[in-house]
Amino acid sequence: MKKKGLGLLALGALMLSLSLLSGYYGRSSARPESRLEHITVSEAAALLQSKKDEANFVVLDVRTPQEFAGERLENAVNLDYYGLNFRELLSQLDKDKIYLVYCRTGRRSSLTLMIMEELGFKEAYNVLGGIVQWKTEGLPLSP
Repeated sequence: MKKKGLGLLALGALMLSLSLLSGYYGRSSARPESRLEHITVSEAAALLQSKKDEANFVVLDVRTPQEFAGERLENAVNLDYYGLNFRELLSQLDKDKIYLVYCRTGRRSSLTLMIMEELGFKEAYNVLGGIVQWKTEGLPLSP
C-alpha cells in the first residue's frame, strides 16, 4: 500500500510538472496584437507596391550609411544597425506604423526585428535575403 501511495504521488508530481512546462513553452513571446514576420523578397515587393503611398508605411534600411548611399529600396530611410545609438533611435520610431526592414543579406534586419519585438512595435516585416536577394530576383532599386 505504501509503494502504491508513493507511485501515485510521483505520477501526480510528474503530471503537474508536465502541465506547468507545457504552459510555459506553449506561450508566445510576441505580443498578441503584434505582427512581426520574416517574408520573402517577392512578398516584400508586393507589400511595398501595395503600401508605398500610405503615410503609416516605412521602408527601413538598417545597413551602414555607405551601403545605403550606393543603392536602396524605393523611399527607404536609413538607420545604421552598427551605429552607437541604434537601439535608442529605433525606440523613438512610431511603434504603430508598419515597417519593412531590410539590410544586405537579412542578418541585421532579422536582429532588428527581434529588438523591435522587445520594444513593442506592432507590425514589422524582415526581408529574407536582404538587398542581395532583391537584386538576384531583378527587382527595382533606387540609386
